[in-house]
Formats: sequence, structure tokens, C-alpha cells
Amino acid sequence: MKKKSLLFFTMMLFGVSGKAESLSETIDGFFKPIVDNYLIPIIFWDPIKFLGIDLGADIPIVVIWLIFGAIYFTFRMKLINFRGFIHAVGLIKGDYDDPNDKGEVSHFQALTTALSATVGLGNIAGVAIAISIGGPGATFWMIVAGLLGMSAKFVECTLGVKYRKIDSDGEVSGGPMYYLRDGLSKYGMSRLGKGLAVLFAILCVGGSLGGGNMFQANQAYAQLSGQFPLLSGNGPIFGFILAILVGAVIIGGIKSIANVTEKIVPFMAVLYVGTALLIIIMNITQIGDVFFMIFKGAFSPEATFGGVIGVLIQGFRRAAFSNEAGVGSASIAHSAAKTNEPVSEGIVALLEPFIDTVVICTMTAIVLIITGFHDVQGVEGAQMTSQAFGSVFSWFPYLLVIAIFLFAFSTMISWSYYGLKSWEFLFGKSKLAEYSYKLLFLVFIIIGSSVKLGAVLDFSDMMILAMAFPNILGLLILSNEVRKDLDEYYEKLKTGLIKKFK
Repeated sequence: MKKKSLLFFTMMLFGVSGKAESLSETIDGFFKPIVDNYLIPIIFWDPIKFLGIDLGADIPIVVIWLIFGAIYFTFRMKLINFRGFIHAVGLIKGDYDDPNDKGEVSHFQALTTALSATVGLGNIAGVAIAISIGGPGATFWMIVAGLLGMSAKFVECTLGVKYRKIDSDGEVSGGPMYYLRDGLSKYGMSRLGKGLAVLFAILCVGGSLGGGNMFQANQAYAQLSGQFPLLSGNGPIFGFILAILVGAVIIGGIKSIANVTEKIVPFMAVLYVGTALLIIIMNITQIGDVFFMIFKGAFSPEATFGGVIGVLIQGFRRAAFSNEAGVGSASIAHSAAKTNEPVSEGIVALLEPFIDTVVICTMTAIVLIITGFHDVQGVEGAQMTSQAFGSVFSWFPYLLVIAIFLFAFSTMISWSYYGLKSWEFLFGKSKLAEYSYKLLFLVFIIIGSSVKLGAVLDFSDMMILAMAFPNILGLLILSNEVRKDLDEYYEKLKTGLIKKFK
């Protein structure tokens, strides 16, 4: 019986492979009208241009919303992105860990789980696209956006822990769905809160199946088959194997996911950043010129880049897409942390945009500029980054393939958790809800590896970006209580009520 089932599934996979083109057209035909007629006009609407002001570049409303939130929270929280940095390092080292605190994972595991969802192809391909469009100056604004985004990440992850739910088995459920619903109800806005929570959950499920799943599987297969021709034409088989690997991890929930991410994320970061540092050290005499190009390009760019505004938007847009500060997704992972002090987890979370954008994205940008590939025409995305690194180390394209696979794999397992928690919020917590979502997620891995992603990719990306609309609105309303909690937390640190355990 098992042999027959396996034979049937194998035949089905090859059938999908043979009809991939037709399936791609069907999927694209379904999503394209939705993207073109509804999502793009809303998410990428330019209010500045609507007012009749031409700044030389489009400024999407979603980017304005993310920038506004990041700047507001930076000043409202008294520059927590800077003054909380050293304390954040102490927290992830475990200096303040209390074994009696409630939760499922450590501060460090929560951080690596959230990082695994953001550190990925955006750091490799996205930076190359931003610099090729906006020039070296986009790097400066990308760093500024990353630093500001640390404050938005702090606020959302503090609230994620504060409003989380812990069941009788100790399993945690948290994130924007809960602080939007329960937090806003405290201020007499229960209907608004419920509406925003449901909207966020729907968008998160869509984002998890698309950008957090299909896109990752598709790009991992594209990169591997490009380097290893033996895989060409075997997308469904690759997807099936990847689905088994992902399934083996996500079946165990957040603890299993965190156990994997705490190993993969540091390894990926050291592997990628270490190689970039080697290239920088080998070209250390050029580093002064590189920083001059970045600074000059930020404030006096060529007209072809859309002027200062065009370069600024490219930098901020890349940072927003990369670290997801303000999107709210990371707070779902951080809500599972073992702590009785919500603010402490918010402080841990502010390290994410720094690591993701200020460190990893900047390293990519510097290598692209040092090697001169920021000026190369006809090459873009991951290919540009691969060739830039490969021009120094011929073996790097093979290492990059491994990194991309690990990036994709870790992103998928983290987004499966985000999607599951949103799914359970919408349909209730039960074994049926849990396994139906996980099965759906694994099936989408196979589909993502088997078809060309056109409009469905744009659709899922926009769903992730759209999560920022309900999330930041809720954060703005709840920011006063976060500020109060922050002041009380630092008072406890000062008086010794919160003390080190190590």
C-alpha cells in the first residue's frame, strides 16, 4: 500500500512538472487583476504626487507610513534604539534570565527566530537592486532607516509580550492580533481593534504562504538549479524534499523552530558577513573612497537616480522591506520569549534591524561598491551580488548558493509559525486548525518550486507590506502605555528590582 501511495505521489509530482507552464499561467491570471487593480493603487499610492508636488521620484504611502512610525517611536521612546543597545546585548547573553519566567524560548532563540524570517534574499538581491537604482547614496539612507526601525521593532515586540496568551500547557500565542484586539478595547475601541486584528491575521496568512514560503522555495530552487544543472526540470521533486525538511522542523512548534534557528542564523551571519569582511580588508585602502561615495551620493546624487528624494526612498524602501520593522511579524516570535518583563523583550528585538540592515545589508552594499558592480549594467539582484563576491573569490557563487538555501529554509520555518498563529486566531485553536495550516504550507512549498511566480509574488509581498497599516495604527494608539512601561522598567533596573542572574 505504501509503495502504491509513493508511486502515485511521484507520478503526481511529475504531472505537476509537465503542466507547470499551464499552472503558472492560471495562477498568474488569477492574481494579476487583483494586484494591478486593487493592491498597487492602494499600497503604492503616492500622496505627494496626488497633491500636485513632483519630487522627482514616487513615494509610496506604505513607505511614508513606515518612516513616519519609525521616526515617531524613536522620539516618543526617548531614543531607545541607542540607549537600550548595551542592555539588549546583556539580555541575549542571558544575564537577566530567570528560570521561573513564563514563556517557551529564550531571549536569544526569540531573536534568532525573528531574524531568520527577515535575513534572507533581501539582504543579497534587494540591496543590489536598491544600489543599482539609487546609486551608492542609497546605502546611507538604508542605514538611517535601519537605525530608526529599531524603535518601531521595540514597541511592537514589547506589546507582543504584554498582550500574549498562555494556555494551560504553557503554549504561547501573541502578536499584533492580540494587542490590536485587547489593547485597543481598553480605550473603548473594541470594534476597531477587532477589525484591525482580523485584517492583520488575514494579511499575515497570505504573506506566510507567498513571500514567506513560495518565493523562498522558488528562489532556492532557481539558485541551486543554476549552479547544479542536474536539478533542472525537477522543481516538484526539489519542493517535495524541501517540504519534508521543513515539515520535520515545524511539526514541533516554536521550540523546535527556535532550536534550529539559533544554530542556522549565527552560522549564516558569520559565513556571509565574514566573507564580506575579508573582501573589505583586502581592499582596505579603498574604504575611504567608498564612504565618500556613499555620503556624497546621499546628498548630491546624479539626476538619473531621481535626486536626493529618489535615493532616500530607495534606501528607506530597502530597509523597510528587509527588516520588516513596523510590519508586526516579529512580535509573534518574540511573544514566546521567557520573560515576565515585556519591555525586556522589546529591547532585545531592537537588535534585529541593526543586525539585518545596518550590518548585513551594509556589508553587501560596501562589497558591491568596492568591486565596482554597482555600476554594471544588465546584471541585477542576486546575480549582481554573486558576481561581485565572485570577482574576488571564484568559489563564492557556490557558497552563496548554500547561504541562499539556508536563508530560504530558515525564513520558511519562521513564517510558518507566524502564519499558524494568525490562522489559529481566525479559526480557533485546535489540532484540526494546526495540521490543516501546516499541510497547506507544505503543499505551497511544492507549488512554489514548480511554477514561475509572477503576480502571485507581487500579491504576497504586498500583503506583508500591508500588515504595516493596521499594525502601526495600533502602535500609535498604544505608544503612551509602552512609554510608561519603559520608564518603569528603567526605574526597576536603577533601583535593583530587576537584577542580573549571571
